[in-house]
Amino acid sequence: MERLDTFLKKIQERAKTYIGYPVATDYDYKELYPFLDYSLNNVGDPFIASNDMQAKEFEREVIEFFSELFKAPVENHWGYVTNGGSEGNLYGLYVAREIYPTGMVYYTESTHYSVQKNIHLLNMESIVIRSQPNGEMDYADFEVTLQMNRHRPVIVMANIGTTMTEAKDSIPIIRDCLKKYAIKSSYIHCDGALAGTYLALLGDNDFNFEHGADSIAISGHKFFGSPISNGVVLVKKSYKERIGRAIPYIGTLDTTIPGSRSGINSMILWYAIQKWGKEGMLQRAQNSLENTAFLRDKLNEIGITAWSNPNALTVVFPKPNVHICKKWQLATENEIAHVICMPGITKEKLMEFVDDLKKLQ
Repeated sequence: MERLDTFLKKIQERAKTYIGYPVATDYDYKELYPFLDYSLNNVGDPFIASNDMQAKEFEREVIEFFSELFKAPVENHWGYVTNGGSEGNLYGLYVAREIYPTGMVYYTESTHYSVQKNIHLLNMESIVIRSQPNGEMDYADFEVTLQMNRHRPVIVMANIGTTMTEAKDSIPIIRDCLKKYAIKSSYIHCDGALAGTYLALLGDNDFNFEHGADSIAISGHKFFGSPISNGVVLVKKSYKERIGRAIPYIGTLDTTIPGSRSGINSMILWYAIQKWGKEGMLQRAQNSLENTAFLRDKLNEIGITAWSNPNALTVVFPKPNVHICKKWQLATENEIAHVICMPGITKEKLMEFVDDLKKLQ
């Protein structure tokens, strides 16, 4: 169809300058194309069989991979493949609410916009904590706010890579704050949408279950790359069991947010894990970090103040003019913009961007 051809050409052209958002592009899922002829529905709990038109065996292997990566309790973990990080965050908050119905949610002003929406959907009370200049939680403000509300259970939405600056909140520091004020009833959910996977591979993993996380969400289409948005949420199994209920007509438990879920998404993540392996994924992360340093240095060389947080793929700099922002599809907020050096973005592409900015000097 002519309209589809026109749209395809537009997307192919715009993909050449798509550097402002966290989507890896170095993927190839052609081996999975034959499965698109079938409706694979991973309905219900991934660890409980349903009908035969599903791909739960792949989903379970994906869950086990991330459970090991994030050091989840061997006999006390559970999870499922989501439609993306926002759903994973919703699930973490949902579980926290069921455990602590009177809990207060704490999240920073740098937290992803979907969190406020999820809190509203779940009818939970919340307090916004200030962020430090780099986007990380202001722990002094967190302490003051805790002290004022220490009679309430604490639910923390921790950022493992904020949207604009890819800052990481420290779970050990958050735990120390809770301990300081003798808060026994607490729940920490970690939003690791972009950074969670590769930080764990790099060994920068103080946000895992062993360090105090109660649930973790990641986005699959970001670091892995995917034509369909997806993600994973992990939670302690003992918590999950509080919310499941049997659904006779599907022959399984309803323990997820959407119920019906695409089996293809589980296969995509499984395929990526099999193709890259931990070593391959680590190499992709290291290459991206090299590109981050490369871009940051090149921007500083031409007089543009650019910076990045430790082990981040995001380079932050003053917002350029509208033409540059539109051409390179930069995400902006207030007076800053960023480029995210995702797998698939080359130094040559980054130099094209730098040369465009140089023309404005």
